[in-house]
Amino acid sequence: MEASATPTPKKNILRPIILLSLLAVAGYFGYKKIHFALTHESTDNAQIETQITPVLPRVSGYVKNIVVKDYDSVKAGQLLVELDDAELQTQLAEQEADYQQAISEVAYAKANKNAAIVTLQTNKGAVTLQNLRLNKAKQDAERDERLLKEEAITRKQWEDSKFNVQSAQQLLQNSETDLSAADNRIQVLTAAVEKAESALAIKKAKIEQTRLKISYTQISAPLSGKIGKKNVATGQYVQAGTPLFSIVNDTTYWVVANFKENQLRKLYPGKEVELSIDAYPKEHLTGVIESLSEATGAKFSLLPPDNASGNFVKVTQRVPVKIAIRNINQYRNMLRAGLSVEVTAAIQ
Repeated sequence: MEASATPTPKKNILRPIILLSLLAVAGYFGYKKIHFALTHESTDNAQIETQITPVLPRVSGYVKNIVVKDYDSVKAGQLLVELDDAELQTQLAEQEADYQQAISEVAYAKANKNAAIVTLQTNKGAVTLQNLRLNKAKQDAERDERLLKEEAITRKQWEDSKFNVQSAQQLLQNSETDLSAADNRIQVLTAAVEKAESALAIKKAKIEQTRLKISYTQISAPLSGKIGKKNVATGQYVQAGTPLFSIVNDTTYWVVANFKENQLRKLYPGKEVELSIDAYPKEHLTGVIESLSEATGAKFSLLPPDNASGNFVKVTQRVPVKIAIRNINQYRNMLRAGLSVEVTAAIQ
């Protein structure tokens, strides 16, 4: 009995049905893919951002105590690190002693000025007295001159009267010289008082500056958040301005998405977008565009491209777009700065 060499009708029908089914499925998903691409703009060049503030000492010194550990939660104003302030305390004590000495110098200068003022008043009185004596001596000389003409007195008496006038004039001149010297001395002592008071103010300012430096040895948290990895240990000498660690603000997050320049036509502030975090693919967040950067990301680089050069090669630029996360409190525990995000925006 010979076997049939031709396939059965059932097998001939099954193969095209399977092929058509596969083509239909592929066409359906291909259509959805193409339709999605035509009606949406998306990018995976995005990440979560937040405020990261470095903790910097404002004075140099040895680390005396570290109050926090890696990744601790802190509150604004909470003490984080203490620097050794023994040297500054000694300096403050010395400056306070100098300040007390400066107070004594101001009091001494004022006392000298007050004494000079008393002397000036005495000299003024002496000038007044010598003026009176000179006037009397002149009157006596005039009277004796008349008496001499009447031969009522001797010539020697008249000459004595003239001598008294000359003596009174010289005494008045001496008193006026003393008065001028006393007045000049007051001006000198006034300048000395001002100089002593200026020195006192300088010493007081130095004391305040040292007290301010001592307060800087207590390094506190500038904002609430979580500590990053510490770069400091107890006993280590740190320079002013050296980063000790950073504080990550765990209350405010946003997304920065870098869209291509040819994707920006339908993107604007207030537009709603969908967010998908790579670390949590099953979670789908929504956000709202807050603003678009006024410059491309390349313009913020250390060496921005110069398209005027002869070796110009056109490269599609990307523009940073800031996106606010809606219902952020619901997802706050899973948000981390730097996590990768995929952003999708409908354009129709």
